[in-house]
Amino acid sequence: MKKSLLILSALCLGIVLAFTACSGKKAEKAKLVYWTMWNEAEPQGMVIAEAVAAFTKETGIKVEVNFNGREIRKTLQPALDAGETIDLFDEDIERVLNAWGKYILPLDEYAAKAYSTTGGKAYNTVVNKTLYNLAKELGGGSVKNIPYQPSAFVTLYNKDLFAKAGITGTPKTWSDFLAACEKLKAVGVPAITVDDAYMACFFGYNMDRLVGEKETLRMVNDKDFTGPQVLEFGKIWENMAKKGYISPKAASNIWPAGQVEEMAVGKVAMYLNGTWLPNEIKAQASDLNWGAFAWPAMSSKGDGIEANNYGCQSFAVNKNTKYPEEAFRLIVWLTTGEWDERLAKESIGIPAGNNTAWPVQLAEAKVIVDNTTNRLDWAVGMENDPEINAKIKENFAKLIKGDLNAEGFAAAMAK
Repeated sequence: MKKSLLILSALCLGIVLAFTACSGKKAEKAKLVYWTMWNEAEPQGMVIAEAVAAFTKETGIKVEVNFNGREIRKTLQPALDAGETIDLFDEDIERVLNAWGKYILPLDEYAAKAYSTTGGKAYNTVVNKTLYNLAKELGGGSVKNIPYQPSAFVTLYNKDLFAKAGITGTPKTWSDFLAACEKLKAVGVPAITVDDAYMACFFGYNMDRLVGEKETLRMVNDKDFTGPQVLEFGKIWENMAKKGYISPKAASNIWPAGQVEEMAVGKVAMYLNGTWLPNEIKAQASDLNWGAFAWPAMSSKGDGIEANNYGCQSFAVNKNTKYPEEAFRLIVWLTTGEWDERLAKESIGIPAGNNTAWPVQLAEAKVIVDNTTNRLDWAVGMENDPEINAKIKENFAKLIKGDLNAEGFAAAMAK
């Protein structure tokens, strides 16, 4: 009897040990393959490399990072189609869904759990609510990719130049904006510049403020630029150029001339651009005292400062991964706590976590993002059609150079 019990006990113990060993072996063998849109030499790439090494040290989960850069837009699709091992990847939130949606795993289940860096709270309660809701909306009610590296399209300005001109508050209305422009002119500073790469965005934002988002998108969809708002825009910016409020170089700026040769060195005070601008020109403008405000309201028919474009990059998990939980743990690691803060700090970008400090350069941009209730399409649709984009660039440059007056601009856009 004793011998039978001893044999039974040994068998049970063996089963337990074998199960434990197998479980441990599985965890030890977990290896993630992560394809990223960043290059290894970019701030984001360098932080991710450090973060992944720390993640492996903390968890024992190995991670192979494939730094694709923007070429991921060309390389990821054939790799996924071929069934190559890719556990998770990142890219623009909408591109991930639209281009690679059939390959991604819904993440609601994982986002509802707590992790080591979420303070005992569910992950979906500690990250930016606006962006998480955007992911859910774009995913048709399910979160299929996790936002990070958020950005917003705002008016970035030089706070020191505003102070020098005696401007004490940021413009909320067009009359406020014009008053600021006049004060800047009085101290010898053109108020604003633009590069060719952002002229369509510039036009789109103005149209939104003049006639609203719906009408602006209709103009694009119908290729109809015959409305009175086009002439109104022409008159506004013909006048802005004549008064010296817009830089005389703006008409000929080829990106990144305006942001590097004008904004970075304090030759202009404002630039309608993305929150990525301080990072893009930090080498030329390491000491620039950045501020931000939403493009001001221009007409009672248009939108106000509550309407802005914002977006983000995002992480997605391949539905064919063997390690969905481990992949999501890496996403949490990168979007909360120390590494979320490091990503934001090193890239001068917006953090993903609610409690992560924003870089000082973007402190005022946080107010804009937090108070945006209407998310505009990129360029309010004006870059959706290459022909429209090209026509805006050509004719706006002629307008502010003086080669076209307002009527000539409207006629050229109506063709």
